[in-house]
Amino acid sequence: MSTAQGFVPPPYPYDRLDRLAPFARALDGGMVDLSIGTPCDPPPPEVIAALSSSDTERGYPPSIGTEALRNAIRGWIDRRFGVDVPTSQIAACVGTKEFVATTPQYLRLRDPSRDTVLFPAVAYPTYEMGAVLAGCRPVAVPAAPDGSIDLAAIDPADAARALMLWVNSPSNPTGALSDLGAAAAWGRRHGVPVFSDECYVEFTWDGPPRTILEHGLDGVVAVHSLSKRSNLAGLRVGFYAGDADLVQYLREVRKHVGMLVPGPAQAAGVVALADDTHVVAQRDRYRRRLERLGAVLSAWSGLDVPMPAGAFYLWFDAGDGWAFAEQLARAGGALVSPGDFYGAGGAQNVRAAVVQPDDRIELVATRLGVH
Repeated sequence: MSTAQGFVPPPYPYDRLDRLAPFARALDGGMVDLSIGTPCDPPPPEVIAALSSSDTERGYPPSIGTEALRNAIRGWIDRRFGVDVPTSQIAACVGTKEFVATTPQYLRLRDPSRDTVLFPAVAYPTYEMGAVLAGCRPVAVPAAPDGSIDLAAIDPADAARALMLWVNSPSNPTGALSDLGAAAAWGRRHGVPVFSDECYVEFTWDGPPRTILEHGLDGVVAVHSLSKRSNLAGLRVGFYAGDADLVQYLREVRKHVGMLVPGPAQAAGVVALADDTHVVAQRDRYRRRLERLGAVLSAWSGLDVPMPAGAFYLWFDAGDGWAFAEQLARAGGALVSPGDFYGAGGAQNVRAAVVQPDDRIELVATRLGVH
């Protein structure tokens, strides 16, 4: 007797790179992993000190974030973007990946009449997976020629069923910037909440950093993380801010789920958000590495490897992303991500994350014969 098969998780994208890793490890000096955006540089020592001195490890931390953390977030948003968001419209999340993955489920419960999640066609895979896990329709929105999300390409029938729209600026993987004001206006016009993933905003190379909150709080939620800004991916400190009703609803639902950023991590987050000096230094490191690795890969391959508009990834057309990734693993000992990890539209591309120290990037250059 046969039974219907339930959900079978697809292979985790980066696990698919396992077959290339041995080629890179075989070279003298070992593998240089440029595949995952895991920071390698140290956070400020004051942040590390805060982890061991907050005296918060014994009790349950508030799911919405401590008052100190929410005030630090409010201060950072005001300082960085000139936008004042009440602390009642700010809440913490356990990093931002879990927020991206779970929010469609919670919104579907709130409005069962809508079943569609809109997201950029070439994007962080979790936007689509969050829709799948919520039993929603994932609908990819094409990119405009400049790489930004093409709002005009959204089918009116999909807009009518849309539970939410994800925008990501600067984009992972492309680094492209989108018009967040246009996205906010589109969402309000169609009655669709717009969630703006802005975790790379501190690394905006073309113009000043932008947030969707600059265009009003109604109908929008900005999502941020300390993982990239402050090299704290292991602490899992993120936050969301914006529309009063949406934030209040998510705050209450997430309390029931037990989404709690550990107390010591919240205390460290307060210290990290209060300091901009370490971010300036990190920005300089990433720009230098982007320029150097871009020049190395271009000289070795003969391909055009442009600087991104934002984020710390090189994204370029390699003809065949998997073939290029294997050639680079064999010749340079570097592991990069084939572009199909981020949607079928990226199959010709490659993403290289400049998350290795300068000397490791120079090791790749030496192996490739680029000086």
